[in-house]
Amino acid sequence: MTGTPSPRPIRIGPRAAVALVLVSLIGVAAFGWPLLAAPGSGIAHAQDAPWLFAALLPLLVGVVVATIADDGIDAKAVAMLGVLAAVGAALRPLGAGTAGLEPMFFLMVLSGRVLGPGFGFVLGAVTMFASALLTGGVGPWMPFQMLALGWFAMGAGLLPAPDRLRGRGELLLLSAYGFLGAFAYGTVMNLQGWVLVSGMGTGVSFQAGAPVHENLVRFLVYCLTTSMGWDLGRAALTVVLTVTLGGTVLRALRRATRKAAFETPVTFESASGDASDTPKNVHEL
Repeated sequence: MTGTPSPRPIRIGPRAAVALVLVSLIGVAAFGWPLLAAPGSGIAHAQDAPWLFAALLPLLVGVVVATIADDGIDAKAVAMLGVLAAVGAALRPLGAGTAGLEPMFFLMVLSGRVLGPGFGFVLGAVTMFASALLTGGVGPWMPFQMLALGWFAMGAGLLPAPDRLRGRGELLLLSAYGFLGAFAYGTVMNLQGWVLVSGMGTGVSFQAGAPVHENLVRFLVYCLTTSMGWDLGRAALTVVLTVTLGGTVLRALRRATRKAAFETPVTFESASGDASDTPKNVHEL
């Protein structure tokens, strides 16, 4: 609409940026370390994995705290974060366990697009944490799911032309990203679980100490034979929901963001408008 300012994404503060880069680097190392494990080193054993998973969770919490501590997320943004995370967590049980149908992914795409990559990462991580508590899916895999969904929502915030592209072109862009991102999420989570599974044959199983390219070929075969259908269901549903509901949800998110005016400082004035007046008692408001 002419004359209506486009809402600006929530910016990433310096502390939040450092924390986000740090946790992402550690996350990449956590997902990929088994590929570099030497045979007989013992670090590729399943019983060692929970210690690594437990170390990731405080780092993810640190990203959330650092983002809130910076000026990028204020009380209004925290409120929106809570609402969107609650909606996303409530959406997950509607399709979880059925051919990979997870409607929460389309909400992560749209929220990351409107509110920016930093907010998107925090929203993805918090939503996965809340949905795990809601569905009873708490386990050593949960921090990895939080990382993967955080990256997924953050990527939507990094897509080009957030202030200019609108209408059908934007929905096509978000649908394409949602389709590819849903497969990327499934692939990353496969990497976390694949190294813990043994006994599937040399053509599929992870082999500690084997050359990286050989393990990657086995991993590709593993993904094609075990999770392709599941990932396809997630990707297809994300596209369908983005195309059918995306325009309405994007307008609602942008309207809420515009009204919230996250970067506008909050000030308090007395009822008479005189700054020298004594503030009212909280019980009288």
